[in-house]
Amino acid sequence: MVFKYRTAGIVAVLAGASLTALLAQNGAPSVASGKREILLQTNQSWNGKPYTHYPTGQPQLTMIKLTIAPHTALPWHTHPFPNVVYVLSGTLTLHDKASGKTQVVHQGEAVGESVDAVHRGESGDEPTVLLITYAGTPGVPTSIPAKGEKAEY
Repeated sequence: MVFKYRTAGIVAVLAGASLTALLAQNGAPSVASGKREILLQTNQSWNGKPYTHYPTGQPQLTMIKLTIAPHTALPWHTHPFPNVVYVLSGTLTLHDKASGKTQVVHQGEAVGESVDAVHRGESGDEPTVLLITYAGTPGVPTSIPAKGEKAEY
């Protein structure tokens, strides 16, 4: 009698293990928290100017991937609302036209861009690939060329 119950218990354990393995093979996800790494949290742009406002109206988030050829400076431009740049590869040197300030941003780093201040980015010795996220509104461009300049993208 004891043998019969032990055998049934072993069969139940094996069946449970087989069911678990079957669920894992069928793509049933395990549930766990993700690992958070804050890349940037700021209330001012890289050149020290505080963010003072957001546009009014319906929010529209825009994310672009921008590739800049080696040894290339983008045209001078402004942004009408806050945005964040993350460098996927290469380096980005930011230039503030009015103050002459510069900042170099390397692969894996993020920076808050200038709002309503004329600036531009410049690549280094290799192509620079950026992810840029804008917090704007529909119908408002993400980048505005400075007077006499071409569009940034």
